[in-house]
Amino acid sequence: MTPADTLRQHCATLHLSTLASTFPEAVQLAQQQDWSLTDFLAYALELEVLGRHQRRQERLLREAHLPLGKTLAHFDQSRLPLRLRRQIPLLAQGEFIAQAENLLLFGQPGTGKTHLAVALAHEWVQRDFSVCFTPAYKLVDSLLHAKRDYELERELKRLDRFQVVILDDLGYVQQSREEMEVLFTFLAERYERRSVVITSNLVFSQWEQIFKDPLTTAAAIDRVVHHSRIVEFGPDVRSVRAEQAAHRQQLELSQEIPGSFPETGD
Repeated sequence: MTPADTLRQHCATLHLSTLASTFPEAVQLAQQQDWSLTDFLAYALELEVLGRHQRRQERLLREAHLPLGKTLAHFDQSRLPLRLRRQIPLLAQGEFIAQAENLLLFGQPGTGKTHLAVALAHEWVQRDFSVCFTPAYKLVDSLLHAKRDYELERELKRLDRFQVVILDDLGYVQQSREEMEVLFTFLAERYERRSVVITSNLVFSQWEQIFKDPLTTAAAIDRVVHHSRIVEFGPDVRSVRAEQAAHRQQLELSQEIPGSFPETGD
C-alpha cells in the first residue's frame, strides 16, 4: 500500500469523506504550486470543512420539508409596506431563534404569510438553524396519534430536535378538546426553550375558536406572545391570489378580438 493509499484509508476511518475523495487532486495541486506542508494541510482541512458544511445544509433542507419555490428571491416585497420590508433582513438573520423567541405572522388569506415564513426558513437553514415546516392541522393530527399510542413524549422529543417549528395556518386547526390539549402541550413544551413560527388569519381575540376555553386561550397566548416578534400584514396588503386572478382576467379581456354581431330578422 502506498503512502497516499494509507492516508486515504486514515481519512475514511476518521470520517473525513471530502478529504478522502479529493486527496489525489489536492496532492497534485500542492506539488504544482510547491506548497509547504502547512499550506497543504490548511487547504485539505478547508476542503473538509466546506464539504461538511454543504452536507449539513443539504440534510437540514431535507428535514425541513419546505414547500418548493418559496424563497426571498421569489417573494415580491414591493407589495409590502415599508414597515414590513424593514423587518425582513433582521428576521432572516435568525437572532431571535438563538434566543428561543417566537415569530407570529398575522394577515388575511393569500397575503403571503406562508411564503414569507418559508422564505425566511431557507435563510435560517443557510445559517445552520434546524427547521421543521408543517401545516398546523398535520402537527395536531400527529400529536393526537402519538397520544393515543402513548408516544406523545417521544414525539415531542423528536420535534425538540428542531430549533424552529413553523406552524402554518393555525386558524384551520379543528376545534375538539383533544386537539386543543395536544396543541397547548406542544406550545407549553417549547416555551422559552425553542422557537415557534406561527402563521394565522386569526388575531388573538379570535383564538378562543382554537382553544375553546378562555383560560386555556389566555395561557396559550401568554406563552406564545412572551418573547416574540409580531409581523402583521395589515389591510393595506392585498391577497396575492386575488391580484393574480385580477391580472389574468385583465389579460384575457385584452386578448379578446371584437367581432360584429350577425344581423337578425323577424
